[in-house]
Amino acid sequence: MNKLTKIGLSALAGSLVAVSAHAGSMSVSGSASLTIADSDVDNTQATTAEGNTWTMGDSLTFTGGGELDNGMTVSVSYELDDDEGDANSNVLDSHSITLSSDEMGSITFAGHGGDSAMSAIDDKTPHAYEESWDGVAEADEETLIGGTSANNMFTYKSPNISGAVVTIGYVPGGDSKTTTGSYMDFAVAISPEAVEGLTLGFGMGESEETAGSAVDEQALYALYSYGSFTIGYQMNEADGPANTDDVEFSAFGVSYAVSDDISIAYNQSTSDLASATVDQEASGISASYTSGGITVAGMMNDVDGVSHASSDAEGYELNFSFAF
Repeated sequence: MNKLTKIGLSALAGSLVAVSAHAGSMSVSGSASLTIADSDVDNTQATTAEGNTWTMGDSLTFTGGGELDNGMTVSVSYELDDDEGDANSNVLDSHSITLSSDEMGSITFAGHGGDSAMSAIDDKTPHAYEESWDGVAEADEETLIGGTSANNMFTYKSPNISGAVVTIGYVPGGDSKTTTGSYMDFAVAISPEAVEGLTLGFGMGESEETAGSAVDEQALYALYSYGSFTIGYQMNEADGPANTDDVEFSAFGVSYAVSDDISIAYNQSTSDLASATVDQEASGISASYTSGGITVAGMMNDVDGVSHASSDAEGYELNFSFAF
């Protein structure tokens, strides 16, 4: 190792040791919820007893952080959650650490529950509760285009630069979803100052969970808000190793804020798999009402050609959540 390298490493080590956090803070927030849902109305009623469709969700999120001597801010988040109700499940759920500054933006390392730039924009159309394809069994299998979600993931988000924000997602090789090498994607969202209420977004990435089977993904969306209305349109595309693997996804949504407490929305989407003779077509309505710490929200979705097969299904979900 040459002298310049030694000097550089010594200076870096010294600067890292010198950095310390000012007095930080720790807080706990919680929520509890009750949900009644059926993800396959027609089939379950036709073949088996309906059973108990009520579930309970509960979680506590611990967040803490403080300002470092160099002006940067560090924060950490741990969620305790046992939604599955399984005594053997891991109660420690999503957890992450974030380093940020106004000039740099933020870098987040998610030990669990990380989202890439593309996974955050798989369907940006406005809704009051969930997307048109959500809440229906198998409707999100091989039908969506949205990068990857993984543990031990890095995500960088830039500061707002003249209305533009860049997000980069990175998963090192060795994860179950990056067996053939690392994964990286990016997305940019632009809210031009000249057009109030308009947001344009674009993202792209390449995954290769199976060696020799790289998949190129792109996503493009537009959102426009005017008064109480927000409309949005989305176009996604995945190009697989063979033409038969190609997927095209499009979605449309419109939401209306009836008041500060009440919102309603209508959404629809279409997924076209090149190797399938059936397109998946989904549509649905959703609504939400908030009063104090109580939120009541739900949706009813109808999907034809579920997962590009010849079966149709309906799903509904009604959620009562309490924040404390």
